[in-house]
Amino acid sequence: MDFTLDEEQEALRGVVRQAMERASTGDLVRRLADDVDGVDQELWAMLVDLGWTGLIVPESAGGAGAGLSELCIVLSEMGRVPLPGPFFSSSVFATLACRSLGSEALLGELVAGRSRGTVALHEPGHGDPLGSIATRARRKGASWVLEGSKPLVLDAHTADWVIVVAGTEEGRRGFLVESPDAEPVPALDPTRKIARLEFHEHPCVPLGPPGNQANLWRRVMDDMAVAAASELLGVADRALELAIGYTKERQVFERPVASFQVAKHKMVDMFHLVEMARVGVQFAAWASDAEDPQRVRAAAMAAGYAAEAAIKVTGDNIQLHGGVGFTWADDAHFLFKRAKQNDVLIGGHSGERKRLAAILVDGASTA
Repeated sequence: MDFTLDEEQEALRGVVRQAMERASTGDLVRRLADDVDGVDQELWAMLVDLGWTGLIVPESAGGAGAGLSELCIVLSEMGRVPLPGPFFSSSVFATLACRSLGSEALLGELVAGRSRGTVALHEPGHGDPLGSIATRARRKGASWVLEGSKPLVLDAHTADWVIVVAGTEEGRRGFLVESPDAEPVPALDPTRKIARLEFHEHPCVPLGPPGNQANLWRRVMDDMAVAAASELLGVADRALELAIGYTKERQVFERPVASFQVAKHKMVDMFHLVEMARVGVQFAAWASDAEDPQRVRAAAMAAGYAAEAAIKVTGDNIQLHGGVGFTWADDAHFLFKRAKQNDVLIGGHSGERKRLAAILVDGASTA
């Protein structure tokens, strides 16, 4: 099976890299890191004009109709910056949710950039985010209301709407909340903002098919995890690139740091982790697009491995930089923080390993 990028995919990667290098500069990243909203309107308008906000939206809703493989190419390049702003929350997470729920009206708004959305799923706890949902939705007369809290919602304070995943008598289900009243909270990654939502009999509108949507949301989380893993691939790739460049220039005892055996070994280990993560992400994205029977296993493998690899590689990059790697002027700490926060979004790489173990054990038992 050949996962080499074809001519069109290589062209897409080249366009994204050029756009990111030109538009998302170090000054912009630092300015938005200090900004409460973390949104640059010119940058957002550029992403809309390039059509990336509708990359995985069906053509029937005005999008490009591309697959997860193409989205992962774009996200990998964005991870190298790392790109600040609400692209992941709106054009990835919310878009995947709307696509699965069949909400074409919302998709059309996302494509055109007239509105931005996000998803409120995570709650206190560890492991599988879908397994720790305590927020409840119930009928109140002819309408629905929400009760509970969502402490980690990407860009909720700047989103026009949020899809809240809540429990009902029938199971997990998605509900639309317009103009969410969210409170910004500190984030580990200052370039990707998070906010807290509190619901006390808050009115909402059910989305998607009636009944238990647990399987639907599991698929959304799988694809979101692969997307996050592809971003982490770009993060780790850039960290390796920075480590090599810095150690070739930095002189210690009148020799470049890169000439010492311990530095060489560390960079080889980093390279190995990056390339193995690349294989896993590419296979998982293809498996999702092709509806391959190994899709679920591939998603767990890619998300778990890429998150662990990115944390290790970005941490080693800081070590190879020495004290300068911890300073605000260097990009190394931004990459490390993106890796750590993405790990939280997927439920932790240990949670993905646990899920993969369950898949393997169940498969062995069936066989």
